[in-house]
Amino acid sequence: MTKPTIRLGGYAPPDSAHGRALDRFADFVRTESDGRIGVEILYNVLELGRPATDLFEMMSAGELTVCYFSTSYLGSAVPLLDALEIPFLFDSLDDAHDALDGPFGAALSDAIRETLGYEVLGYWDNGFRHLTNRIRPVRSPADCSGLSIRLQPNRVHEALAEAWGMRPVLTELSAGIEMIAKGEVDAQENPLANAFAYGVDHRNITLSSHLYGARGVFADSDQMARLGASAADIVRAGARAAIDYQRTDARQYEDTLRARFEAEGRTVIELSNEQRQSFIDSAQPVISEARQAIDTGLLDLLP
Repeated sequence: MTKPTIRLGGYAPPDSAHGRALDRFADFVRTESDGRIGVEILYNVLELGRPATDLFEMMSAGELTVCYFSTSYLGSAVPLLDALEIPFLFDSLDDAHDALDGPFGAALSDAIRETLGYEVLGYWDNGFRHLTNRIRPVRSPADCSGLSIRLQPNRVHEALAEAWGMRPVLTELSAGIEMIAKGEVDAQENPLANAFAYGVDHRNITLSSHLYGARGVFADSDQMARLGASAADIVRAGARAAIDYQRTDARQYEDTLRARFEAEGRTVIELSNEQRQSFIDSAQPVISEARQAIDTGLLDLLP
């Protein structure tokens, strides 16, 4: 009898925090199942010349069993996920993790399952998004004025950049990476790990922490059911182990990258409380509108 095999997929290099978490996930499942469950990994779908958005299509086609994916892309289909797009929603990583692991995260997972049919195994940490640019140091919204910025297609991200006087350029990831490399846009915003993975060489980095990024870990419900209850539970436990590992790794990796960028002579700006507040004040209309668009009952679930 052929043993069941699960296939894990993502869109980051093997040596990234997400790639290492896939390894942790796979090792856990192989060990806990005594090898009865096979595991294959597709680390980076971009290397196949396919956009990250193809991961769900591949899961539906049975090419993948589990994938991770940024919740930012899913708000149009699952409006509750736009709660995670509220600027400055969390003050720290610990605050974000507590929310995603509690009733707030459970409500998001229920909405995803009801709308898209995927089982949510948890949420990986994509960290806080920071501004980087190739033109000048940014310490205030005034410094942002006139800069073009590549953004993932998201209405809140777009409004936020406009509130700071920037010119948004909305593109899918692979196209955005190419534009940044060619200097066709002045700025971008990503966690440091993503900026490094995507080869962003901007000399000016502002630790703005303006948005928190979560990457859901999604499983195809039909494939999970075919695994059987015992095997499916091992997969769920593997996802939990990978989540704990990934969050710790991602936090440490950001510290490592910051030190590396500084050693390379890049300008890394940690905003003072007053400077950070200036970004918040400028974004207040965007923050208010984003909060009003979300069911208040969901926001009440925040710890």
